[in-house]
Amino acid sequence: MFIYSFKASSIKFFGILCVAMAALITLIAFVPAYAGGDTQKPNANGGLAVDAPEAESGVTVSVRYDKVKTADDAARFLSQFGWVVDAGSVETREVTIPAQFDKVFAGYNELQKAQGLDLSKYKKKTVTRYTFTVTDYPDYEGTVYANVLVYRGRVIGGDICSADVNGFIHGFEKPAEE
Repeated sequence: MFIYSFKASSIKFFGILCVAMAALITLIAFVPAYAGGDTQKPNANGGLAVDAPEAESGVTVSVRYDKVKTADDAARFLSQFGWVVDAGSVETREVTIPAQFDKVFAGYNELQKAQGLDLSKYKKKTVTRYTFTVTDYPDYEGTVYANVLVYRGRVIGGDICSADVNGFIHGFEKPAEE
């Protein structure tokens, strides 16, 4: 017959250890993973591998969606897609993503999803919107704007659109030239 004895300090130690393990398991199970605002997989240098529309041979180009903290960074981000913007025309504004998406905003989020981004993860968050005038839009004479939405240094959305009432709006990729 064996007799085991425990001191009160040993019981407290194991009790605290069990509570800490339970808390850790709970955190791992219930805290959502930060997806970074995109559904594409990051490559080794922090960018995202996307198929380049110009690349006929299936070559991929790395586009970085992170490290965007200033208007100059946002302009550099747009240049990854081949856009030339007037840096002097930048408008910087803080905007809040609505808690409930109306029909218009739900459609805008579909545009974001089509380019691998999703604004629904940022409901009720205040983000920075950089708006530039695009100077090299192909085959269009009117005014074209580029909007970039940034949250905590990461691009979470944006578009290229015309200022015309009957104009266009699309993602960051340049349209195919005819």
